[in-house]
Amino acid sequence: MEANQFKSNQYVKFCPGCGDHAICMALQKAMAEVGVPTHQTVVISGIGCSSRMPHYLNTYGFNTIHGRGAAIATGVKTSHPELSVWQMTGDGDCLAIGGNHFIHELRRNVDLNICLFNNRIYGLTKGQYSPTSPKGFVSKSSPYGTVERPFIPAELVLGARGTFFARTLDVDMPTTVECMVAGHRHKGASVIECLVNCVIFNNGTHHWIADRETRADHSIVLRHGEQMIFGKEKDKGLALDYSQGVMPQLIVVAADDPRVLTHDATTEDPTLHRMLALMGQEEVKGERLEVKGEKLPIALGVIRNVEEETYDSAVNQQIEQVREHSKVKTFDQLTSTLEQWEI
Repeated sequence: MEANQFKSNQYVKFCPGCGDHAICMALQKAMAEVGVPTHQTVVISGIGCSSRMPHYLNTYGFNTIHGRGAAIATGVKTSHPELSVWQMTGDGDCLAIGGNHFIHELRRNVDLNICLFNNRIYGLTKGQYSPTSPKGFVSKSSPYGTVERPFIPAELVLGARGTFFARTLDVDMPTTVECMVAGHRHKGASVIECLVNCVIFNNGTHHWIADRETRADHSIVLRHGEQMIFGKEKDKGLALDYSQGVMPQLIVVAADDPRVLTHDATTEDPTLHRMLALMGQEEVKGERLEVKGEKLPIALGVIRNVEEETYDSAVNQQIEQVREHSKVKTFDQLTSTLEQWEI
């Protein structure tokens, strides 16, 4: 299939320069690569800039109310498990008013493809701080700097026993498509955190990895079965240091160091996945986490990808088992078993 088959006839109304444009194009490419026909694909969203996505895709779609995309997407997938269901959401829509729905769709492991756009700001409502805005962030709703500690989406996903987590960047189209395709192939709740730029209200929020000249040194693209090597010259690697106490720490070593780790996205133990997902996250003062003077890169690509039973599959299996052993086969038979009155 071709990407243009998934483009709707609607004019795309994201602001010029918004990172959502790139994610929209990547999504169309990923859907084409996956190959599920447009009439068997559904895109559900809540409210926000990213949640306009159903309008720009030539698929079935539903633009729900604020924070409720997860609930509707769960219902669609459970009632029609044969469909490919995508959920478009933002850091405000998903992690604030929709936070409860988000953690439970992960806990249940509903077979959904969740694209979480993270620009660390409320863009559609014109620039209030969001649950992922860094502490001290100055915005229209925090003119003296927010005093709140931010959510780290990966931490929420793993805390809710999520089975798939990937992270990508709006200016890295190949990795974005790769993560989306992998998310679709995963059976369960797949979260792809898309780091996007809001050119109007939070321009440059991911500048330290978005810059083409420094990106290779500040980020690492993880791929299952490949060594964790990064850097502009591919001269750096990640290893575990066991000398600092009971818990090992991730450190940066030379690429030819025998301690360089090989990425295993499929191991059930989330310990290393959590370490990888949290490294490179900015602290309060905007400085990245640092070990022994070497700055850890932020991890992009598929970090966790493990198989567990899905909610939609389990529910439909249960329905079939109950039907098989029940004497009641029709609605009329059901009503005949209930207490009735004649008037």
